[in-house]
Amino acid sequence: MDAELFPRDRTVVAPGAVHVPDWLDARHQRELLDACRGWARPPAGLRTVSTPGGGTMTARQVCLGWHWYPYAYARTVVDGDGTPVKPFPAWLGELGRRAVADALGPAAAAGAGYDIALINFYDGDARMGMHRDADEQSDAPVVSLSLGDTCVFRFGNTETRTRPYTDVELRSGDLFVFGGPSRLAYHGVPRVHPGTAPPGLGLTGRLNVTLRVSGFR
Repeated sequence: MDAELFPRDRTVVAPGAVHVPDWLDARHQRELLDACRGWARPPAGLRTVSTPGGGTMTARQVCLGWHWYPYAYARTVVDGDGTPVKPFPAWLGELGRRAVADALGPAAAAGAGYDIALINFYDGDARMGMHRDADEQSDAPVVSLSLGDTCVFRFGNTETRTRPYTDVELRSGDLFVFGGPSRLAYHGVPRVHPGTAPPGLGLTGRLNVTLRVSGFR
């Protein structure tokens, strides 16, 4: 009950890793959701990702700017319909820089040219195993925005997929930024809580919008 009576505080989860609750208000959540629905439509739309070992990710994904597939980037949906990846909009890059400035300070956002978005859709049974965002050629901070259902976000260390890690509750509108010494930390989503999205948002499930800087020339 206390969590509902009192505002949630921003938290430094690890050096360079900050959770900012309620960073997006209701209007901006709806606007970002509307954009995600447009990006999810074909061509180059929402897809199921296959892993090299023959498995499939339970969270479905659509990419902007550069198309990610395990474990590389391309300009076309090489593991899907083969069409060019959707463009990365300038306003989304500006949103990413503002998020980093708010979480880590203006110096951390200086010169960060965000050009990749990975948008993952989780239904109630979807998960994301512990992994590192290590396929880019830039050490700029990663920006993560949550929409819809609440999830458990597990943020670990840079050496191993196992402990030590910290479990963080991410709700709709929350921001999580990780850079600096935490840029290559393992992280994942072990659980989504179905039916916890804000009623006025109009989303069943969870969307995570992750922004990265490619560093590609």
